[in-house]
Amino acid sequence: MKISYELIYSARKTIAIQIRPDGSLVVRAPGRTPRYRIEEFLAEKQDWIIKNTEKIQHQNEEKQNHALLPGERQEAIRLAAQMLSEKTAMYAERMGVTYGRITIREQKTRWGSCSSAGNLNYNWKLVLIPEQVMDYVVVHELAHRKEMNHSPAFYRVVEQAMPDYRIWQKWLREHGREY
Repeated sequence: MKISYELIYSARKTIAIQIRPDGSLVVRAPGRTPRYRIEEFLAEKQDWIIKNTEKIQHQNEEKQNHALLPGERQEAIRLAAQMLSEKTAMYAERMGVTYGRITIREQKTRWGSCSSAGNLNYNWKLVLIPEQVMDYVVVHELAHRKEMNHSPAFYRVVEQAMPDYRIWQKWLREHGREY
């Protein structure tokens, strides 16, 4: 299989592969590396390249499928605010915790966060993923009201409220955001 790539020679000691967000491949190599050595390296890494290129393509397709028109986006944000408020109140009561205000945002790298004052931030895009994952994010943030870290004690709090949380945590990891 012939792999197309952009080759960049630089003052480095090893060959490295990078897959760009658009799925294109970049190979960085020491200045005098012969082409045949680069081709051998790519052949050795072919399975890794295919697996990760397919993963990025899948993520890009997911992003396109979640592209919303402005009116749809506003409706999704309104729905997120309503659902997350209801879920937060329900789980907070079950878990015996309190919280401050809830803010709905559009974060690029986070699904949610909890401040030391107990204020909760949620990503509105939670309404675009399975509802059980949204529940997990709510439980995760509320667990920070008891444990402000990610220690084993923190995950015991999460597990008490949601015994199957690992399934939803894995879903997030497989879809590009660890949590």
